Amino acid sequence: MSETPNTQPAPTTGDPLHQLAGLHKVATTFTGWDGAEQQVSEKTLRSVLTALGLAVDTEEDLLRSLAESETAAWKRPLPPTAVVRRGRPGGVSVHLPRDTAAKLRIRLEDGSELSLDWPAEADAELDVDGVVLARTQVPLPSGLPLGWHRLELEAGETRAASTLVVTPDRLDTADALQAQPAWGPQAQLYSLRSRRSWGIGDLTDLADLAAVVGADYNAGFVLINPLHAAEPVPPIEPSPYLPTTRRFFNPLYIRVEAVPEFAYLGDAQRKAAGEAARALYPANSSAEELKRDATYAAKLAVLRDVFAVERTPGRQRQFEAFKADAGQGLENFARWCALAEDLKPGAPEWNEATGPDSEYVLAQLPRLQDRIEFFKWLQWICDEQLENVQRAAKKAGMGIGIIHDLAVGVHPGGADAWMLRNVLTQGISVGAPPDMFNQRGQDWSQPPWHPGRLAESGYAAYRDMIRTILRHAGGIRVDHILGLFRLWWIPQDAESPGEGAYVYYDHEALIGILALEAQRAGAVVIGEDLGVFEPWVQEYLAERGVLGTSILWFEQTEDGPRAPEEYRVGALTSVNTHDLPPTAGYLAGEHVNLRESLGLLNRPVEEERRADSKAQEAVLAVLRERGLLPADASGQTAGQLEGEEVQRTVEALHRFVLQTPSVLLGVALADLVGEKKTQNQPGTADEYPNWRIPLSGPDGEAVLLEDLEHNERFRSLAALMQEGL
Repeated sequence: MSETPNTQPAPTTGDPLHQLAGLHKVATTFTGWDGAEQQVSEKTLRSVLTALGLAVDTEEDLLRSLAESETAAWKRPLPPTAVVRRGRPGGVSVHLPRDTAAKLRIRLEDGSELSLDWPAEADAELDVDGVVLARTQVPLPSGLPLGWHRLELEAGETRAASTLVVTPDRLDTADALQAQPAWGPQAQLYSLRSRRSWGIGDLTDLADLAAVVGADYNAGFVLINPLHAAEPVPPIEPSPYLPTTRRFFNPLYIRVEAVPEFAYLGDAQRKAAGEAARALYPANSSAEELKRDATYAAKLAVLRDVFAVERTPGRQRQFEAFKADAGQGLENFARWCALAEDLKPGAPEWNEATGPDSEYVLAQLPRLQDRIEFFKWLQWICDEQLENVQRAAKKAGMGIGIIHDLAVGVHPGGADAWMLRNVLTQGISVGAPPDMFNQRGQDWSQPPWHPGRLAESGYAAYRDMIRTILRHAGGIRVDHILGLFRLWWIPQDAESPGEGAYVYYDHEALIGILALEAQRAGAVVIGEDLGVFEPWVQEYLAERGVLGTSILWFEQTEDGPRAPEEYRVGALTSVNTHDLPPTAGYLAGEHVNLRESLGLLNRPVEEERRADSKAQEAVLAVLRERGLLPADASGQTAGQLEGEEVQRTVEALHRFVLQTPSVLLGVALADLVGEKKTQNQPGTADEYPNWRIPLSGPDGEAVLLEDLEHNERFRSLAALMQEGL
């Protein structure tokens, strides 16, 4: 088992600024898009360190911050949080005045207690402000149960406590897949409509999709886009990767008629609900851009009426139990929703409503109470319908069921930024440094976790987020899982996304907690590990039982496209990703045409087309060598394919994927129906209708859920995947 490298060691030499950066795991260099090492500017380092809460304005400030940082851990009897692996030797560092003995006990999650033996000798000493402090390594029992425990210390007048998290050494939920790999569709739920949708795909549509592919084609899972909540009222952000919170869900996906109390609406209300639905039914068959705002406005109006219907005693008790289980987090989110219903982003009142317990918010509670309850109720309905979806998937024979997607971060003006400001970093957004695909870099406009404050909080917000998503799920895909190791921080005063720096996180803690919550939920974890990363990261994730991600077009070696038998076993492998056009569009070079039209190319378009055609041809040549495509097609470039040749090539690419040993094989729903349009173009906002493209066929006509069983492309490719496993 490989040992985790020290990813960003603190330098022992150098100027104070770089020493301070090293102590706080801020990288002072990075690899540029051309492979050359780049230096992080002094301005960027100062901005990042300031955002971490360190004074660096003057040389005196810098030296004081450096001195305080070097002794900070020594001044605490216990670390704020200790995360260990079950079954491995582990311990906790205790700092007390020299010759001081202490009593330590672990208060286990089940309420029982366990006393620890105090070692005879300390292993290091340091004079801090005239007091000689000793560091004692206290070993922890290797057989501690998995879970969230509390470490407590008593030493004379000193009392201290910290969170102790015992995580699995290795997540074993995907182990069974090695004997029987699974395939499943990858769907953008909002784009999948049925005749009863309200213009946007919903959770009943998802349950029906799972039933179809599970029962008829032996699919083991459905992977969907993030279902995180957006704004509480229209207009709402179209990107599922820029949510207002990652813990709670988007009521846009509620199937209104499936709420039990809907049946008890009054006649006038039922009539109004029916008219609202019928007004949106035509949108289901439209291939034009999705209109989330119209759908959400109509649903909210009806849902408010349904909320007002008196619940049976049993239903009310279920609602109360849900609220109690969700705790203060749900209360705070509902408070934000009720406020955001009235206050626009940037409204001056937000300067007073600085958090859930601010004086302004507490003064508004009597007026907002009913609306706060409504937003809690919406989350309960989401929870119920998500439970029904997972139940339907399992009943259809799926071994995994629904795999949810976890976005990298949240909207800077959203609920999490408001509720969790104590563990998020102000004045910083995350993104990506310049790379071959975007040589200007990317700014995702999302505040990052503050590493120190997150540990101080016992990782509670992170835990609650993971736990809620996995409540009714068979798996979780972590978008840009490399962000649990390091994130590209961009100061607000930076002139471009390239003026940032990598900040490293305690990946042992973050991956460990993810594994713990997934183990308890019986869920698989997939890390989207594409992009630039240290070579050991994929090995570490595999060691912890986290599956990786392989995209056929990106799997390259020095000798060309990777052979299928050389793909990773522990991975979700697919032909493409939502940041590329569907395969039919990719073969036609639609990604080049689109980037050229949007001004995103860094070289002449003809040069880009030649390079893209060459890369595609290299892959298609491998398919011909393996007999997956006829040899007589060798003179034909991908962009010249037409009609049945396109479908034949799409299926050949998926036959190639079936030859890999990967335990999970994903097929984009767009590929299953022959769609060509790109769902998302990275590096754009409103220049392209990202996340607003409905599911359509190669003819540009909308494809509905009811059409799938009669769709020849769908049936052929789904049957191919079923038979291939």
